[in-house]
Amino acid sequence: MLGLDALQLALNESETVSNTLTSSLAEVLKRRLSGESVARIIGHREFYGLDFGLNAATLEPRPDTELLIDLALDVLPEGGRLLDMGTGTGCIPIALLVNRPDAGAVATDLNMEALAQAGDNARRHGVERRLTLLLGDWFGALGSEERFDLILSNPPYIESAVVETLAAEVKDFDPLLALDGGPDGLAPYRVIAAGAGDWLRDGGRVMVEIGFDQGEAVSALFAAAGFEAISVHKDLAGLDRVVSAHHLKGAKAS
Repeated sequence: MLGLDALQLALNESETVSNTLTSSLAEVLKRRLSGESVARIIGHREFYGLDFGLNAATLEPRPDTELLIDLALDVLPEGGRLLDMGTGTGCIPIALLVNRPDAGAVATDLNMEALAQAGDNARRHGVERRLTLLLGDWFGALGSEERFDLILSNPPYIESAVVETLAAEVKDFDPLLALDGGPDGLAPYRVIAAGAGDWLRDGGRVMVEIGFDQGEAVSALFAAAGFEAISVHKDLAGLDRVVSAHHLKGAKAS
């Protein structure tokens, strides 16, 4: 807001602040006291060492999701191609592409405003030529010829009835579309598990972020869909955070 770093603040601590700036600061404080996060107020947030712009249609990137990036970097083959569904800010594919200059990605989202923000972030980090952004619901935006080495998603996974009990910073400012996972929180995983095999190359993998208590249920959905070598990965807090599964039976789509 002041445009000063710590040293400049110390050197200018006796300077008078203008009425205009005082009013702006008061408005910022009002927004923060209402529960709006600092990241939303300033319009950007750090994720995987990169800065991502936000808008009202995007979920804030959060440190928990960085585990998904770590795991994906370990398994994405050289020259690999990945799909991220419900991309929001684009933080997942962009972080991967920045760290893997050989890779390419497709990202989908239902909201054009979110895709616009993802495009801005891709240009900010110099990966826009390797990231294709598509408007559509889950796999519905893809062309029939598409195949991927890795499918990723941090889908909405909060139970519908629980959304209103979340902290104001989340329920009042994060987009509902990015939070509400249906009555049991598993609706997006059913779609992903049922459809991912159609879009994965032989030996490809799917990885999804989950709620801390959803590891067993989400794993069962992928097992029922024919996936193998299913694993639940814990975050730094020791909580279940990512389910990964292998597609070893050949693509089903013609």
